[in-house]
Amino acid sequence: MSRGRIALLSLIGVSAVWGATFPLVKDAVEQIPVTTFLGYRFTVAAIVAAVVFRKQFLSLSPAGWKAGALMGVFLTAGYLFQTFGLERTTSSNAGFITGMSVVLTPLFGALLLRHRIGAPGWIAAVVASLGLYLLSGGSDSVQVVGDLLVFGCAVSFSFHILVTDPAVKLHDVSGLLVVQLGLCGLVCLGLAGAQEDLVVPSGGGVWIALAITAIFASVVGFYIQAFAQQHAPPARTALILASEPAFAGLFAWILKGETLDATGWLGAALIMAAIVTVELIPYLRTPQHPLPEA
Repeated sequence: MSRGRIALLSLIGVSAVWGATFPLVKDAVEQIPVTTFLGYRFTVAAIVAAVVFRKQFLSLSPAGWKAGALMGVFLTAGYLFQTFGLERTTSSNAGFITGMSVVLTPLFGALLLRHRIGAPGWIAAVVASLGLYLLSGGSDSVQVVGDLLVFGCAVSFSFHILVTDPAVKLHDVSGLLVVQLGLCGLVCLGLAGAQEDLVVPSGGGVWIALAITAIFASVVGFYIQAFAQQHAPPARTALILASEPAFAGLFAWILKGETLDATGWLGAALIMAAIVTVELIPYLRTPQHPLPEA
């Protein structure tokens, strides 16, 4: 089996893990403060990554540190928005709304960095926004607030993608991983300490959620994503990552019995259609760059 095929299969596994973390984290933050959970998660992840990639981390240049720190700022904002949002909305909604970052990224690139974006990108943004409205429509005020917080997560992750693009072309990916995970962990621990929320986790569910999110979702997940992008075209990678919201909905149904009404399913379908379309249409228009076989 080729490395490219292994990378694609591994990325599907990562998307499944990321989707599965939504209900796990939702349960965990009902028993432990959000900033405490995130502080423990990313501090542990940073320590593990620093040990595994100590050579690359120690050789990272000052410019690499700055790039990694900027990535960490948006990564931290994204997870704070997402985890606070999970306190106030369903795992299914959080998963689908987070997936909107795939659509928001080219939009912000066009508006702020003068990246070119065609009509399909703008249409996909409108369709995804309509889907978000339908997905959140008819909910009580608490859930609407949660959906808006998770939308802030999607915006933050979009900026994280935009600042990561030039960084990984100039600096070692492993070193950048340690810096951004470390900054996220320290900031969250600092916030937890300032709020006097640093507590020792109790209950097996919290420890399981911390272990899965720190090791598999953070260290392994982000590393595999970088590895996959070295061996697979961006369109294929983005399409596979777009399956994360679907996995989130699946695991929310399996683990928590969450379901959507007809309007919610329509909104989720519109978001997924927008995510896939914005990545697929440009490659359908350029037959000289066909998608590789899976």
